[in-house]
Amino acid sequence: MNQGPFGRVAAAMITPFTDSGALDEAGAARLATHLVDRGGCDALVVNGTTGESPTTTDEEKLSLLRAVVRAVGDRATITAGVGSASTAHTVALARACEQAGADGLLVVTPYYSRPGREAVAHHLATVADATPLPVLLYDIPSRTGEGTALSADTLRTLAEHPRVAGVKDCAHDLLKTGSVLADTGLAYYAGCDEEILPLRAIGAAGCVSTVAGVAGGLVREMLDAFDAGDLDGARKRHHALAPLVRALQSAPGTVTLKAIHRAAGLPGGPVRGPLLAADETLTAELVAAFRQANA
Repeated sequence: MNQGPFGRVAAAMITPFTDSGALDEAGAARLATHLVDRGGCDALVVNGTTGESPTTTDEEKLSLLRAVVRAVGDRATITAGVGSASTAHTVALARACEQAGADGLLVVTPYYSRPGREAVAHHLATVADATPLPVLLYDIPSRTGEGTALSADTLRTLAEHPRVAGVKDCAHDLLKTGSVLADTGLAYYAGCDEEILPLRAIGAAGCVSTVAGVAGGLVREMLDAFDAGDLDGARKRHHALAPLVRALQSAPGTVTLKAIHRAAGLPGGPVRGPLLAADETLTAELVAAFRQANA
């Protein structure tokens, strides 16, 4: 299968902070290098929800992006999250991220103000018009509201835009996904770790993955097995990853990833409120699942 424009195994990267809660640029560079050179990832998505985008400033977002691009930009595809509830703000951040070296843009459907389908499509097309970068649409109705879910018809329409290149799919709607895959050239990326292999089986290009932040090599092995026609091997790897995926989903991904990173000595630091750090019990469960998956 062809690789999509946003890579194949893309880690949804956390944003490392210092103990005082400031952006840790050096830690971000070290973590990006680890994920790409040793962690099995050929792509990174920064400033997504896992990267605590709701609680980082635009200045911090751009500083993080520059640090990651300097560290691994010649060895990985770097996609920057720019989505917000404001069209003007999203456009401004998209243009700034282009200047900062992003290879692509992740744009979530606007939330809270409950725009209708026509308004959502207009918002996304306006952002795609703003830069020459490819756009990865983020379809996650569980966080943005069912009213802003991207319908199959809306996706078909947006697919005609020359820079709308893909979808990060967290809609949990295989019928819609299959229909759009059959009708368009959009590159689909599984945004839910339990769906990486099922979506690959129906034509997805890869994943934007939380679990890849700690087990990217295992995700890559699963996809490699599938692509080589080793369906039994791919299925076994999918099942082997499931306990770790389940553990990571027991709290927000930022919380669970940073707990494992802390235990492993990787950059991460504290989470920002309203999130709360994992307690000792949850951390122990996460570490046990991580070790089991990597055994």
